[in-house]
Amino acid sequence: MKTLNDWLEHCEQLHPKNIDMGLERVRTVADRMQIRFDCPVITVAGTNGKGSTCAMLEAILLQAGYRTGVYTSPHLVHFEERLRLRGEAVNATELIAGFAAVERARCQNDTEVSLTYFEFSTLAILDVMSRSILDVVILEVGLGGRLDAVNIIDADCAVITSVDLDHMEFLGTDREQIGREKAGVMRTGRPVIVSDPMPPQSVLDYATEIDADLWRFGVDFNVSGDKQQWGWAGRGRRYSGLAYPALRGANQLVNAAGVLAALAALRSRLPVTAQSVRNGLAFVELPGRFQIIPGQPTLVLDVAHNPHSVAALAANLDAMGYFPTTHAVVGAMADKDLATMLAKVNPLIDKWYFTDLPTARAATGASLFERWQAQNTRKGAVASAYADPQLALKAAVAAADPADRIVVFGSFYTVGGILKDGLPRLHAQHLPNS
Repeated sequence: MKTLNDWLEHCEQLHPKNIDMGLERVRTVADRMQIRFDCPVITVAGTNGKGSTCAMLEAILLQAGYRTGVYTSPHLVHFEERLRLRGEAVNATELIAGFAAVERARCQNDTEVSLTYFEFSTLAILDVMSRSILDVVILEVGLGGRLDAVNIIDADCAVITSVDLDHMEFLGTDREQIGREKAGVMRTGRPVIVSDPMPPQSVLDYATEIDADLWRFGVDFNVSGDKQQWGWAGRGRRYSGLAYPALRGANQLVNAAGVLAALAALRSRLPVTAQSVRNGLAFVELPGRFQIIPGQPTLVLDVAHNPHSVAALAANLDAMGYFPTTHAVVGAMADKDLATMLAKVNPLIDKWYFTDLPTARAATGASLFERWQAQNTRKGAVASAYADPQLALKAAVAAADPADRIVVFGSFYTVGGILKDGLPRLHAQHLPNS
């Protein structure tokens, strides 16, 4: 196999399931590969806010001069986005070497170990990271925590962001069960930062059970602020007069609070200055997280893909101010709680453009249209269906006034479909008054 795409296609065909919970197979291959890290490892779990938390940790640590390695998933456009080394997307050549190393280890001793796409690619990325000279490794959990492939690595500090209902067929039917799965990233005697202001009791109980060093939002660290600036206070550390994070949205302050707690917990090994914190939060970037692109109309990109994140998106849209008409380009996975997602944002959307997505897991644009139609109570709201996100956006731009806004959400595939040819700048036709 010569190209990265060859390897990705190979990974997709190895295992009968997309997701196969359990660490035994992936740990067997990792042990054969002798994957080890000599630097601090931060593992980030949670339902929403993981990507933002990783990005803020990375930005601050880069400002402090550390050589960072960050693994996040999924990607928006290119697979290489999943691994950033010293702030830059990894080179495909390095990944190809990592995939080859996994394949050799997987097929060692005449016993072939079956790996899912996620497990295989995670091991390839961990291999590349372990061979890079890094000062700190940041790992985002793909799904859950206890049985996720990244959990083969013992975290020096774990962060649990929000806990909400998602992936219930794998993680459990309520927040307590899901919280217990996410708590599996904790380690005895090591710090765990719980930035969810109202965590499930199961998370707190597990921290007590294994004697982890628990840092709770509102107990061990807290935030304060006004419209101009904010402050953070935690165990033996305080920051004041901070600019709000460059990532937009009310939920980002909670994520930032957890980031500062993690850095405080690791300060003996990864000291950072107040200036690094200020600069990191001011310069952090993460495409597709309530990303507002100025234009006529305004474009908002958000990978919100479950009821909790769509509720946050609705609150953030509501806080943006007045727009004559809000258009929404929406594509989503069929296994999501689509009725709740649509209901959360329905009061804000005037025109819907539902789209197919390039994966078998996705609901079709036509089926999304039907779901919306069955529950819509808004007079005057209209909807249509399209074959891909680009066509849906094109239709929205054609129908929009320059003063309107278009929001794109529902999946990484939806936002990725809009970004695949670069950042769009929208210019609506001035529509005649009807």
